[in-house]
Amino acid sequence: MAELPRELYRPDQVAELDRRAIEDYGTPGIELMERAGAAAYRALRTAWPDRQCLCVLCGGGNNGGDGYVIAELARRDGLWVDVLYLSDPERLRGDAATVAARYRAQGRNSAFAGELPPECDLIVDAMLGTGLQRPVEGRYREAVDAVNACGLPVLAVDIPSGLHGGTGAVLGAAVRADITPTFIGLKAGLFTGAGPQVSGRVLFAGLEVPAAVYEGMVPVAWRADYAGLRHRFPRRERAAHKGRYGHVLVVGGDNGMGGAALMAAHAAARSGAGLVSVVTRSAHVPGFLAARPELMVHDPDALPGLLDRVDVLVLGPGLGQGEWGDGLFRDALAFQGRLVLDADALNRLAKEPVQRDDWVLTPHPGEAARLLGGSTAEVQADRFAAIAELRARFGGTILLKGAGTLVLGESPPIGVCTDGNPGMASGGMGDVLSGVIGGLMAQGMTPADSALAGACVHAAAADCAAVDGERGLLATDLLEPLRGLLNPL
Repeated sequence: MAELPRELYRPDQVAELDRRAIEDYGTPGIELMERAGAAAYRALRTAWPDRQCLCVLCGGGNNGGDGYVIAELARRDGLWVDVLYLSDPERLRGDAATVAARYRAQGRNSAFAGELPPECDLIVDAMLGTGLQRPVEGRYREAVDAVNACGLPVLAVDIPSGLHGGTGAVLGAAVRADITPTFIGLKAGLFTGAGPQVSGRVLFAGLEVPAAVYEGMVPVAWRADYAGLRHRFPRRERAAHKGRYGHVLVVGGDNGMGGAALMAAHAAARSGAGLVSVVTRSAHVPGFLAARPELMVHDPDALPGLLDRVDVLVLGPGLGQGEWGDGLFRDALAFQGRLVLDADALNRLAKEPVQRDDWVLTPHPGEAARLLGGSTAEVQADRFAAIAELRARFGGTILLKGAGTLVLGESPPIGVCTDGNPGMASGGMGDVLSGVIGGLMAQGMTPADSALAGACVHAAAADCAAVDGERGLLATDLLEPLRGLLNPL
C-alpha cells in the first residue's frame, strides 16, 4: 500500500478518475478490479497472517467484484473461504460478472441467509460501495448488523458498507471495519463525521493508474495533520523579543466558568504569543495570577483601553449567557483586529448575526446548528455542506469541530484534520484550542493557517497526552506536549 495522499475526493470524482483510466488511457476495467482485490488481499494477509477461515460478503457492482477477487486469491493460498452473496451473481454485469463466475466455478458460495459461517475467523465486507445514497435496508441491513455483532476482525473493501463516501454520514447502519483499503482516490467521507469511527485504519492503493488521470480534478478537501504542517513552526531568531510575537487578549470567565478563560489564556501563552492578557470577573483576578503569573489579568472596566493595545482577541471561553457576557460581547465586536470566537460568543452570534473577514469561528456541531438555524443531525449529515454555508453566512475562517475537524478559509479546498482521539471528548478542549489559534495568529499566521495548524497541533498534543489512555484525558494535559510540538527543530 502507498503513503496516503493529501487529496480527498467525492465518490463521483473517484468514479470519473476510474472512467478516465479505463476509457481515456486504455486500462482494462477488469485489470483495475484485479489490482484492487490483490491490494486488499495483501493488506488482509499483512494485518492477520494467522487467520485461516475467511468469509467474504459480496454485493452487486464492482465492490462485490473486488470481493470475488479477494476470495479467489485466498482460495489459491489454501485458506478456507466462503462467499456469501447479497446480490444474485447471475444478475451481475461486466467485470464483476466475469470475476464472480471465475470464483464460483470452484469456490464455496451461497446466498446470505441471516447468519455468518461459524467456522470463519475473518470478515471481508464487499457489499456496498461508494455509490450508496439511501439508508441500508433489508438483507443488507441484516448483514451489516451480523458483521458488527460477530466480534471478528473486518476488512472493508474501498469503504465500509453503509458509510456515505462524500459526507462521512452513516446511512442507516454501517459496517465497523478494522482496516479499509481504498483505491485510486481517497474518499472524503472516510476522514470526517462517522468515517474515522467505522473505517478503522485507512490504506491506499493507486492501482497504477496514469498520473494524467488526476489532471484538472480539483479535490473537495485535503487531508491535514501535524506531520505535514510541522514545518510551519521554525526556530526563532536569536534577537527575538516578545513584541515580535503579538499580544493576545482573552475575554471570558463568568461566575463558575473562570477555568475556561484561564485555559485559553494559558494555551495562547504556551503557543508562543509574546504577551497574553485576560479580561474576566473581578473575583477571578487573584486566582488567575496565582495559577499563571505570566498573564496580565484585568476586570471588565479595562476592556476599552486594552482593545487598542492587543493584536488578537479570543472571545467566548466561559463568557456565559447572562448580562455580564452580553456587554463584553458587544464591546469586543468593536475590536478592529483579528478575532477568534468560541463557545458562548458563537451562541450570541447566532442571535445577532454579523459577517467579518478577519475572524475565526470554532463551532462544535451543536453550535454550528444554532448558527445555521438547523439541527445537529443536519450538520453531521453533511459536514462539508455545513461548513460551506457557515462560511457564506459569517465570512472569515470556519473551524467545524468533531472527528475529522474541518477548516475552511477564504477559498476551498477544505482542510480535514486527521490527528486526534476520542479522549478529547472532555470539557475545556475547545478553550485550549481557541487559545492555541489566538497564539499562532498573534505570531503572524493568517486566520486560515492558524486555524488549520492550530487544529492539527492541538489534536497531535492530545495524541501525545493519550499515551497512558484516552479515558480521563484532561484539556490541561495537552499544554506540556503542545510546547514540544511547536518546537519540532
